[in-house]
Amino acid sequence: MSPPRAVRARGARSRGASVALHATLTAAALIAAFPVLFVVFVSLRGRDGWQEPMRFVGFTLANYGHVLAHTEFLTWFRNSVLVALGATVLGVLVAASAGYAVSRMRFPGHRPLMWTFLVVQMFPMAVLIVPLYNILGTLKLLDSYPGLIVTYCSVSVPFCAWMLKGYFDTIPVEIDEAGRVDGLSPFGAFWRLIVPLARPGLAVTAFYSFITAWGEVAFATQFMSSERRYTLAVGLQTFVGQQKAEWGLMTAAAVLITVPAGFVFFLVQRHLVAGLTAGGTKG
Repeated sequence: MSPPRAVRARGARSRGASVALHATLTAAALIAAFPVLFVVFVSLRGRDGWQEPMRFVGFTLANYGHVLAHTEFLTWFRNSVLVALGATVLGVLVAASAGYAVSRMRFPGHRPLMWTFLVVQMFPMAVLIVPLYNILGTLKLLDSYPGLIVTYCSVSVPFCAWMLKGYFDTIPVEIDEAGRVDGLSPFGAFWRLIVPLARPGLAVTAFYSFITAWGEVAFATQFMSSERRYTLAVGLQTFVGQQKAEWGLMTAAAVLITVPAGFVFFLVQRHLVAGLTAGGTKG
């Protein structure tokens, strides 16, 4: 007697449902990728190719050559790298320290502190421009890299600290206690034991801090008055004037700006799936 036909597992999709799901996801991916692909396409059509963007002829790298050789793009790129790296390093250090302190230590006001971090994120960025401008002016940090770095940290640190606090909560406290038994100071336990285990969370916060500083426009436009200190996001606006807009050059510069952001993502993405407590047991 032949065995009974296997019953379909609960929740398993039929072939038709799978086809429909994959078709929907493919269509959604194409819709999301279309603006990016269109910008790349226009950037390859020459300086006037944007006037007839649907013509599939006349592809050239002239826009990229002009942006790199005849504009201040490389200067803007250097400025953006300095500011973004500074904001990333400082922001992650402050956020990790604050998140670990609130996660492991009990001090007066530690709960209101985290709620303050959350409430700060609710304010629109435009509301913060005037008070931050006055603060930087008082500290004589306007039109300077340190001033812009501190400004970006004020945006990224609250969210990063909140997220890292939750991440540190999932790491067993026994690991800290084992470090104390071995003679480590509280900072030594944090730096040598907890930070390696929190690498995935730190990677996410580093990526968030970098992207926040890399593509931000409003603060950089208001706080940086010297053209030689423009970041990429601000320099990009120089291609669009009141009399003429160089859309070909602007799209080429926009494509070049996305390359470092994509590189940083691929650099940290391997940490996003790393084990939470890999190597956490003492041998």
